[in-house]
Amino acid sequence: MFRRLLLITTGIVSQFFISAQEKQIFHDDSTKPTHKYLPDITVVGRYSKSDYQQMPEVVGTSIYAGKKNALIVLDNVQGNVVTNTMRQVMAKVPGIHIWESDPSGIQIGIAARGLSPNRSFEFNVRQNGYDIAADPFGYPEAYYNPQLQAVQRIEIVRGQGSLQYGPQFGGLVNYILRNGSEINKPLEFETQQTTGSNGLFNSYNALGGKKGKVHYYTFFDHRNADGWRQNSRYFTNSGYGTVTYYFTPKISLTAEVMRSQIRSQQPGGLTDIQLEKNAQQSLRSRNWFDITWTTPAVILNYMLNEKTKWNTKLFATLGDRSSLGFLQSITVKDSINTSTLEYNNRTLQVDQYRNYGLESRIITDYLLGKMDNTLSAGIRLYTGTTNRKADGKGTTGTGYDVAIIGNYPRDIEFTSGNAAVFIENIFRISDKLLIVPGVRYEWLKGAASGRNGYTSSGAEIFLQEITRSRSFLLAGIGAEYHITKGTEFYANISQAYRPIQFANLQAPPTTDIVDNDLKDSKGYNADLGYRGKIKDFLQFDVSGYYLQYNNRIGTITVSGSPSYRLITNVGNSASKGFEGYAEFNPWRAFTKNKNADLIIFGSYGYTNAKYGSDNKDAATNGKRIENAPINIFRGGLTAGYKAFLVTGQLSRVGETFSDANNTLAPSANGNNGLIPAYTVIDLTATYKFSKGLNIKAGINNLFDERYFTRRAGGYPGPGALPGDGRTFFVSVGAKF
Repeated sequence: MFRRLLLITTGIVSQFFISAQEKQIFHDDSTKPTHKYLPDITVVGRYSKSDYQQMPEVVGTSIYAGKKNALIVLDNVQGNVVTNTMRQVMAKVPGIHIWESDPSGIQIGIAARGLSPNRSFEFNVRQNGYDIAADPFGYPEAYYNPQLQAVQRIEIVRGQGSLQYGPQFGGLVNYILRNGSEINKPLEFETQQTTGSNGLFNSYNALGGKKGKVHYYTFFDHRNADGWRQNSRYFTNSGYGTVTYYFTPKISLTAEVMRSQIRSQQPGGLTDIQLEKNAQQSLRSRNWFDITWTTPAVILNYMLNEKTKWNTKLFATLGDRSSLGFLQSITVKDSINTSTLEYNNRTLQVDQYRNYGLESRIITDYLLGKMDNTLSAGIRLYTGTTNRKADGKGTTGTGYDVAIIGNYPRDIEFTSGNAAVFIENIFRISDKLLIVPGVRYEWLKGAASGRNGYTSSGAEIFLQEITRSRSFLLAGIGAEYHITKGTEFYANISQAYRPIQFANLQAPPTTDIVDNDLKDSKGYNADLGYRGKIKDFLQFDVSGYYLQYNNRIGTITVSGSPSYRLITNVGNSASKGFEGYAEFNPWRAFTKNKNADLIIFGSYGYTNAKYGSDNKDAATNGKRIENAPINIFRGGLTAGYKAFLVTGQLSRVGETFSDANNTLAPSANGNNGLIPAYTVIDLTATYKFSKGLNIKAGINNLFDERYFTRRAGGYPGPGALPGDGRTFFVSVGAKF
């Protein structure tokens, strides 16, 4: 019955509730409110040129007080959002490490605090507050990410976010889509047309309006390009719609659906020598990647009274993923076989994700002594099924083709289930001091079954019949102390966890054994910082952090007769460091001329991330964690006069290792070795002719730096994956 309710929503669309009273609560974001109820969707940042802000204490039914957080307002981002260029979008969020191996912007890979950027799987990735990853528990990779032109804001919560949102040490990344909430007429049309280097073309078109008790918004976005490297063309199509019906000013029902289809050619990796000789070359012309993602949801909002709000979401993730290619080492040529006069057969893998969930939250203010306190509580129910068919013998062709010869050697079904309840409370001890404790109870279940290949004689090899069921309690506490009206100290410490992944249950019984005592990875995050705003010319956030990551899962070889590989908890790691951000507007500080602006900004992250000294995997003891640069700096300057803005941005990322053994010298196939430091400079300019007409242009990688951020051992490599050289874009937008 639950699945039927969610599937009914596939053809309907919507967003979050905004009452007329709420719309008047928070207009100007130039100062930070101490306690305001904000609607789940509002146009934040219309009256500010800043793209970075702190979250208020409460938004919708969620508590952000005491947490390390950031709010990115996409309308104000001076960068290339068309291709989801995250180094520009998240330039002011300190310590964010970004894999720039997919310049199409299809696969966003971000991380922080020494965690892996692989498809952002160390973050809990959401859209409008609900999950969009392949499976947030067993396979949390974000294959789909919304087109950023369609995103109104991005919410980022680290540390204590695990209590409200569940798994992942990195915290929360929540993409809030545009819903036309600012439209107060029956029909408004919006369009943004973009062209650029390497055949880039993007067309974003939206319709929205409000009439009586109904509010709606819908868009369609198309993007295609040939890519900076050879064999890297792609296209994306995404459509979204939302409809909200207001039964009363206090009760609304919304429905929404996003459908995205992506196909990209994968140029493959390079060796270090090949990359140095010509980073644009590609030795793979037959590798393809295809994703179709549908995310329907139904959302009920009910304002019970002035102090109590209830929100319930029914949602689903219906995803299909196909990868096709010649996956041998990059040192092996993908050439025509002289005996058959054809290319060799490619390898095909097809995944199908069918996930369904419910989250219901309530928030209320209550009086304790003379102070208003805030209680937030919620429940979660989730079920997911992943069907994986792998190692299929594909065609000898060159185009995208999912035809298969014979059947798939590996045909596996993974299932996951989750039930959770959380409660969090803001105790206002005084006008200045807030204490925010919380707990979360989790029940998890994961299972794997199916065929994992064939023996040399043709007999089927079945997976170990593995089911893992467990429950546990997470706890945390945060605090804020307001020094002035606009500045505050904050601190928090919170337990976090990462569930056993599907890959850890996928052991070939002929060579690998899954430890019967395999446990979820657990640990904690701690933050201590100082943040705020001074008038309208300075905002900042500086903090130190500590992340303890216990029971890391890996594989060790156990000697014996015969020896075997054991998938087990290999040990612990720890990350500690500093995250700082500051934005200063000397024009506002020293002049009263409002026709001009000058903004200087910088963010810096220092990360000391290492494996423990007594892990089971002795080869990694005391080594630096892979994909964890020690230093990340991004900074720049924005200058404006009246309707014109120009921004120059520098991104400097330190060197990092690509493997846990800290291999320095690059391997012959490019799979392992040091990833060198690099510096990239971007330039963007915007001019608004009027409220409804604008033009935007930019140059990415102004000085044509050659660099790479990732080495891959398999798909989409293998080898080093270059970042893009110099490219440009021009975009024209209008509203009618």
